[in-house]
Amino acid sequence: MEGSTGRSKSEMESGSTSNNNESRIAFKEGSWFGQFKNGSNPWIARYVYGLIFLASNLLAWAVRDYGRNAFPEMERLKNCQGGRGCLGAEGVLRVSLGCFAFYFIMFLSTAGTSSLYNCRDTWHSGWWSFKIGLWIALTATAFLVPTFIIQIYGEIAHFGAGVFLLVQLVSVISFITWLNDCCQSDKTEDKCHIHVMLLAIAAYIICIVGIIMMYIWYAPEPSCLLNIFFITWTLVLIQLMTSVSLHPKVNAGILTPGLMGLYIVFICWCAIRSEPAGENCIRKAEASNRTDWLTIIVKKEAPAEDAVPYGYGFFHFVFATGAMYFAMLLIGWNTHHIIKKWTIDVGWTSTWVRIVNEWLAVCVYLWMLVAPIILLRCRQTNESA
Repeated sequence: MEGSTGRSKSEMESGSTSNNNESRIAFKEGSWFGQFKNGSNPWIARYVYGLIFLASNLLAWAVRDYGRNAFPEMERLKNCQGGRGCLGAEGVLRVSLGCFAFYFIMFLSTAGTSSLYNCRDTWHSGWWSFKIGLWIALTATAFLVPTFIIQIYGEIAHFGAGVFLLVQLVSVISFITWLNDCCQSDKTEDKCHIHVMLLAIAAYIICIVGIIMMYIWYAPEPSCLLNIFFITWTLVLIQLMTSVSLHPKVNAGILTPGLMGLYIVFICWCAIRSEPAGENCIRKAEASNRTDWLTIIVKKEAPAEDAVPYGYGFFHFVFATGAMYFAMLLIGWNTHHIIKKWTIDVGWTSTWVRIVNEWLAVCVYLWMLVAPIILLRCRQTNESA
């Protein structure tokens, strides 16, 4: 009996091992379409979710700019109020609500997934026909929701979009810090010393050139006080970050403040370009198309044998807040704002959101530099007491 029991356990273990091996082979081998069809590759799943998100963005843009011609049936819906409640800004919010609901459901159903080859991993990487149908159903249902719920969602979306900007900010700072740590590690410090210096010098040169060009383009007259303040304060913040980073007690080098300088110069430029057209101080902006590009940097690490390659729950959470963010971009952060065709993220609200984001980025970066020193001093004080 004991021998048979031992054999049965070993057979079950060998069977489960063989099943896992087959799943790993399917994960690593085969065509992209085969891995997509079998739901065996979470890396390919990221691109599919990205395409769904892109489709929601394009649909929201179409509803805003071409809704009356492309979707005349919406005017007949009861909650659309002759088209006013389903087109324009409210139409964007309805598409955003459907997209948010889809990714929030995915967040709730995949949060905490830690290992591959289980039901939640399969749900994340597969079941595409069902999930695409779910996304379409949720988007369509959003156009049946009463207007007052859409207005409430629009107010909540301001907060969600802010969370998305914060996640983007932390991701950028984490990437810059990680890059600096890699360059200053014992193994690569000697090899990367010249490269770090060249990269830092290039970053500062680009920052200076960018600030000079913003003065020329967006502050052509002394009366452009607000733009002069934005640009000058950005220059002051770069100097502040550099001074703190080079302080003997911090000693973080010049690479991170240089790269952070590039980031805040870019944010300042986007903020000024978001100012409404027609002002004398943004004549350069009127001659160019207004666009906004956002990149989510996902840190790719070598996963353990049975560990998920990235956090599924957090991945979907970022997309859920991103759904709120693209709605704010398309309506200019104002639920009652009428925005022109082919314009994105235009208005004084958009300008101040980006400026505050720039200042917050500097505060977070400086805190990351000085926090270890402050905590160490507090610990020493407590030990001495």
